[in-house]
Amino acid sequence: MAVDESRKLTWTTAWQQKNYRIKLLLGLVLVAITLSFYPLFFDYIEKQNGVVLNDFFLQKLPSKNVSIPIFTIIWSMAALTLYRVFKSPRIALNITWCFLLIIISRIISINLWHLNPPINLIPLIDPISNSFYGGKFITKDLFYSGHTASQFLMFLCLEKKQDKILALTSTILIGVLVLIQHVHYTVDVVTAPFFAYLCFRLAKWLLTKF
Repeated sequence: MAVDESRKLTWTTAWQQKNYRIKLLLGLVLVAITLSFYPLFFDYIEKQNGVVLNDFFLQKLPSKNVSIPIFTIIWSMAALTLYRVFKSPRIALNITWCFLLIIISRIISINLWHLNPPINLIPLIDPISNSFYGGKFITKDLFYSGHTASQFLMFLCLEKKQDKILALTSTILIGVLVLIQHVHYTVDVVTAPFFAYLCFRLAKWLLTKF
């Protein structure tokens, strides 16, 4: 039985569908399992020696600590998305599987291409995000920006026009701010929406296959 894709789908009707329950619970379990390996994985990654990219744009951009606006934007959007999840089982299902694929794709890409952090990096103060990494700031979670990708993922998954405008705006702002803080390379930020979109399309495809 396929999950009802009607725009009137409510939690009551969604939870009555066995197929929906399986997809959502499986997705949540896989996210929890994957995140549980994050501290060990990034502890390993931090010990690896990578290359420093020749980032012309970043070299010309003075580094500044913009942790507070980054934290505020990211977690304000997370709160909005969580609110929409409570209202929409469809958003809950889509964002769970998209987030799972974002996590997996970053683990694979970070492990395949070891990069050292940009010069003049300023550690990002974000106790909530750092809790997923074992309570410490990780400098080598590079290749593509998870901060930027997560904001664009919200843009893709949220449904209301005003929510999409906010999410797209936050994507641009976070992309600029993580560059100002020298947390990511320019290529990390530019490619993040592309990878987020790939994960979004793959998640939508997977959800039609079982």
